[in-house]
Amino acid sequence: MSGNMKGVMYLETKRPWMSLYGTRIRPVPPVGSLSRVPVNDPSLLHRTLPDELLYEVFSRTSPYALGRGACVCRKWRYAIRLPALWRGACLKAWQACPVAPVFISADLALRLFTYSGFVLYSRAFTNISVFTALSSDQMFGVHENERIVREAYGGSWKRMWVERPRVRFDGIYVSRNTYIRAGITEWKIKNPVHLVCYYRYIRFYPAGKILYKTTPMKLREVAKYIQGRPSKADAVFVGRYNLAHDQAEAAILYPGMRPTVLRIRLRIRGTTPGANNRMDLVSLITSGVGEDAPADEEDVLEAVEGWEEDETHDPDVPAVIHRRGVATFVFVPFEEVETSVLNLPVEKMDYYVPG
Repeated sequence: MSGNMKGVMYLETKRPWMSLYGTRIRPVPPVGSLSRVPVNDPSLLHRTLPDELLYEVFSRTSPYALGRGACVCRKWRYAIRLPALWRGACLKAWQACPVAPVFISADLALRLFTYSGFVLYSRAFTNISVFTALSSDQMFGVHENERIVREAYGGSWKRMWVERPRVRFDGIYVSRNTYIRAGITEWKIKNPVHLVCYYRYIRFYPAGKILYKTTPMKLREVAKYIQGRPSKADAVFVGRYNLAHDQAEAAILYPGMRPTVLRIRLRIRGTTPGANNRMDLVSLITSGVGEDAPADEEDVLEAVEGWEEDETHDPDVPAVIHRRGVATFVFVPFEEVETSVLNLPVEKMDYYVPG
């Protein structure tokens, strides 16, 4: 036996990365640094990939990919600190988001008047003349975002991205709801009950567009046509929304013989800073609109603006404040639709805690 072992050839696995152990990589200056001190970078990747090329790559990635890229190495972390990267991300997130009208003081309105795209008009409010500043297209402009980042976030675009509430366009918000329904007594089964599960789906678009659907279908089935252009046969309704700090208000019109409007108020939050992956359902109200129903879904939000909770414009369709089916919306990115736990059937997940 010992003679046979002497003739065995052992194959040694090549591990070229072992030579990197013990090598200390010095920190490199970030992109745009004014330091003239030469940096000796022993890493081959850092020597062959210049900062300019890194910036071009990072400028074409999503902000969440930038956060993951900052965990790769020290050089990438320094390069991703470049304010221009986060400025572009903030402008894409808020320049195309509709905002609710805000009443401000006359002094602040006069200061804002210097920015382009703003219209000022007077409105009497409790015998005090105040001004309302609205952009011409109800959007946050470049100058408005620059003012906000200076006054509220100390001039840091990255801090603004992390701390300022926003809606996400790179996925679907899902609310999983369950309830118990009594069944029919058959043979030896007495008092049967059924656990019913259904979902509310919301997808936000820039410029104030929203898609809404209520169905028992799983997430992977709904995402196939909610990512594209859904048809009327898919029962996906189009509405409008606007933002006011950490709250989003939306209105969806249900067409038919007796048109009904669905009014939704959501509160944006996140399980981690900057995630914005949860939406608490503050209120869910259905009301009749009657003869004054808007002809287009783009006008539905303006039509119901200022309505009371119990207000309806059709006596045959009373206003209903829904207390059930108001589970928290969970954000699911498009790349995680197929693997999300929200696709599990009721027998494998009877209750879901959104967190």
